[in-house]
Amino acid sequence: MSGWTAKRFWKQAKACACEGGHTVRLDGRTLKTPAKTPLVVPTRALAEAIAAEWDAQHGAVRPDTMPATRAANSALDKVATQFAEVADMIAAYGGTDLLCYRAIGPEPLVARQAAGWDPLLGWAAERYGAPLGTTAGVMHIAQPAASLAALSAAVHGQNPFQLAALHDLVAISGSLVLGLAVTEGRLDVDTAFALSRIDEHWQIEQWGPDDEAAALEAMKHQAMRDAARFYTLCQ
Repeated sequence: MSGWTAKRFWKQAKACACEGGHTVRLDGRTLKTPAKTPLVVPTRALAEAIAAEWDAQHGAVRPDTMPATRAANSALDKVATQFAEVADMIAAYGGTDLLCYRAIGPEPLVARQAAGWDPLLGWAAERYGAPLGTTAGVMHIAQPAASLAALSAAVHGQNPFQLAALHDLVAISGSLVLGLAVTEGRLDVDTAFALSRIDEHWQIEQWGPDDEAAALEAMKHQAMRDAARFYTLCQ
């Protein structure tokens, strides 16, 4: 949707049932994606959320204020058309998961990471049969093939709309385990985001905040919230 500068031309955006799911109609005309695919989504709740975004537009349409629309477009135009490739890309995070790479020191940071991350690795081992090893430092460690296969199966089991949301949850957090934990209700999204930022928040405590970094973090936090909401609306 980048470069899109359309202005509002419709009076009403309405969620409607349609063949294959639900859609949004602008004054009776079915909404389409940038690739001209009819926008058909799996749930009424998601269609209503998208319709609300369109109804909230005044004057020039602002895609940056329409996260559900953008995610649905991505699911239909990108994820659905190359599902296996996207799923493989997300699953690959399991081999380099943030939660597996720990600080060498100082001890308070090491302890904070362990307290926050160990329970999630334990959950992944129990939930998916996917134990993952940890290491101190940034040198890559190989994870058990069976664990990676189990995590990959969980990713490939998503539908295109869920996968579009999971992609953002994982890419923003740097952790497949955190992303899956949000989708499964093991963690709320704010807690997951905070756990993904343990190192950054430690540095802030030591050296003080940076306005530019804080603004970027706020954007990432909101994007992760949008992804979690989209995932919920898909179900």
